[in-house]
Amino acid sequence: QSGSVKAGKMPEGEKMRQCKQEEEQQQKEEEREGLIEFYSSYQELFQFFCSNTTIHGAIRLVCSKKNKMKTAFWSVLFFLTFGLMYWQFGILYREYFSYPVNLNLNLNSDRLTFPAVTLCTLNPYRYSAIRKQLDKLDQITQQTLLDLYDYNMSLPQRDWSSSSTQRRSSRSLLHHVQRHPLRRQKRDNLVNLPENSPSVDKNDWKIGFVLCNENNDCFHQAYSSGVDAVREWYSFHYINILAQVPDAKDLDESDFENFIYACRFNEATCDKANYTHFHHPLYGNCYTFNDNSSSLWTSSLPGINNGLSLVVRTEQNDFIPLLSTVTGARVMVHDQNEPAFMDDGGFNVRPGIETSISMRKEMTVRLGGSYSDCTEDGSDVPVQNLYSSRYTEQVCIRSCFQLNMVERCGCAYYFYPLPDGAEYCDYTKHKAWGYCYYKLLAEFKADVLGCFHKCRKPCKMTQYQLSAGYSRWPSAVSEDWVFYMLSQQNKYNITSKRNGVAKVNIFFEEWNYKTNGESPAFTVVTLLSQLGNQWSLWFGSSVLSVMELAELVLDFIAITFILGFRWFRSRQKLSPPGSPPNSQDNAAFQDEAPALSAPHRFTVEAVVTTLPSYNSLEPRGPSRDGE
Repeated sequence: QSGSVKAGKMPEGEKMRQCKQEEEQQQKEEEREGLIEFYSSYQELFQFFCSNTTIHGAIRLVCSKKNKMKTAFWSVLFFLTFGLMYWQFGILYREYFSYPVNLNLNLNSDRLTFPAVTLCTLNPYRYSAIRKQLDKLDQITQQTLLDLYDYNMSLPQRDWSSSSTQRRSSRSLLHHVQRHPLRRQKRDNLVNLPENSPSVDKNDWKIGFVLCNENNDCFHQAYSSGVDAVREWYSFHYINILAQVPDAKDLDESDFENFIYACRFNEATCDKANYTHFHHPLYGNCYTFNDNSSSLWTSSLPGINNGLSLVVRTEQNDFIPLLSTVTGARVMVHDQNEPAFMDDGGFNVRPGIETSISMRKEMTVRLGGSYSDCTEDGSDVPVQNLYSSRYTEQVCIRSCFQLNMVERCGCAYYFYPLPDGAEYCDYTKHKAWGYCYYKLLAEFKADVLGCFHKCRKPCKMTQYQLSAGYSRWPSAVSEDWVFYMLSQQNKYNITSKRNGVAKVNIFFEEWNYKTNGESPAFTVVTLLSQLGNQWSLWFGSSVLSVMELAELVLDFIAITFILGFRWFRSRQKLSPPGSPPNSQDNAAFQDEAPALSAPHRFTVEAVVTTLPSYNSLEPRGPSRDGE
């Protein structure tokens, strides 16, 4: 028994260490039980991920951990691959958010709706409402040409006698023309050429005119060509004369039968119900065929016999030679409910020639929204549509210029529609409008007004690709009977027969028409496919590998939260002073003993001395000696 008691003897320090080890072991077991779904450290988490993931190359970070060189090499390679992959991801995302499109070309075969066709006389007419003023303007121009070029322009004999009202109007016109005379320009100096000036080298001079405002700030409009200068100067005064007519209907003097000798579509005769009339300041009387949306023409077959055929008179009767320098007719093909801008898309028809125009229809459909800045109907464009037609880019640009003209100059340009509450520019009411107009026109062409940026392309538009062929008409062997029939039917009595008529044929070349459409080049499905291709290229993985990576991130966050929570809880247990320590706190307290103060150390020693001692189990007194 004495031997067993001696064997059970253990120093008090050893006993304390054993108790501490048991407490630490118990604490570790508790921690493992509390982290059943997670890991006890970041290292354990990372080792488990690298050992079990399906991402290629990750296992090398673990299996080569005893070789630091290999570990470093595979770590650099792994993260470099990751960087390259995400660089490729950035390129794919940038391409996706640039919204690229694919162009789709489709050929369709169907019965085609015939487009609208506008034909103008190229003959600005001497309307009766302004005839006297035009005659006076011709007289002034005659004298101007005589002063500048020593050229005596012959004018037709007219009755120059007029009433007192017309004489006052003529004096007013003379006054305003003298305020804006043609001048000869040399080396940026404008000088007036007196009547009896000595002869000069005409090639050293430019012709132009000066427009000034109320502050005597002048704008010099000069031309290297005398023909262009005279036409522009004459046109400026001609527009002022037209603007003085109070009612535009006074200029509506249609003479369809005297211009259109024959009209046929699909071998059927067309009449007045198939056209509309409007007046153009420079191109004269214009007639638009097939513009009635209620009964549009359709082409049953392609070819010259299944289109529109016109015989037109091209003789300039009572014309204005200083305004129109060409003879013939001007034709333009456009879509219905679109204005005919003859300056943009029209071309001239020659007298004595049969012009055959073949068409190919082409439709363009653009993607709106994020893919382009096109507009569906112009409602989202910050420019008011002044035309009674649907939105087109040219309609918007002209409307933008007209609105700026009204705002800056106080009046509207005669060539464009009149806004509400405005009036056309006339130098009898707006003396400086010419100066304002030419200054504004220069800003418009330089896009200072921003019209070309404000006006966007329509998302859907129809265009017609034209090709023309020419032949002599009528031929030499048939002209006698052709002109005889025209003289009998249309009272055609022109002396110069060859230059008096022309023929125009407009038809579809084929039934097929082309549609240019757009489709998204990079959709969400395409993006995911490209991302998957890059992931497989750099890591040979799948969607499940991405889920493994996501799981790693979630586990990392969870472990960080739990470890942080444990650290915070342990700090709270140590913070309250004077609280009785328990068995678990005792071990922690002994670890922290050097940092505690003396009173606390004394208290702990008192607690330790109260622990049971194995010495108390030994017999005392004589019994101990006896043994």
